[in-house]
Amino acid sequence: MRILCIDYGDARIGVAVSDPLGLIAQMLETIKWKDDISKPLQRIAELVGSYDCEAIVIGIPRNMDGTAGPRELKTREFIKLLEERLPGIRIIPWDERLTTVMAQRTMHDMGIEAKKQKGRIDQMAAAFILQGYLDSLK
Repeated sequence: MRILCIDYGDARIGVAVSDPLGLIAQMLETIKWKDDISKPLQRIAELVGSYDCEAIVIGIPRNMDGTAGPRELKTREFIKLLEERLPGIRIIPWDERLTTVMAQRTMHDMGIEAKKQKGRIDQMAAAFILQGYLDSLK
C-alpha cells in the first residue's frame, strides 16, 4: 500500500507518492488552484483511489521556533476538509520546516531555471516531506 503526501499552499499543492513498498518517495504532480477548494480535494481523492493509498502525509509549516503560525492554522483547516472527504484514510501531519528551501536548492544545483521551478518545487517539497516520514518508519 502506498502513502500520498501533500505540500499544501494557497495557490499550488505539491503531491508525492511512495513506492508500493513504502521505501522511496517520488514526485507526482502539482495541483493548481486558487479560490475553489473543491478542486484540490477532488483531485486528491482521485489520486488516493488510483494509487490505492492507505494514508496521506501532509506537511505542517511550523515556525522555526516550533510554534504554530497562520500557515499552520490554514493547513490544519485543510486537514479537516480532507478528513471529511476521505473518512477511511489516515491523515498524518508531518513537520515540513525547510523542505521548500531544500527543494529550491536542489533544483538550483540541478541547473533548472527559476521560472521552470515554480510548479516542480512544490512536488519536490512534498517528496522531501514524504521521504522524511518514510525514513522515520525504519
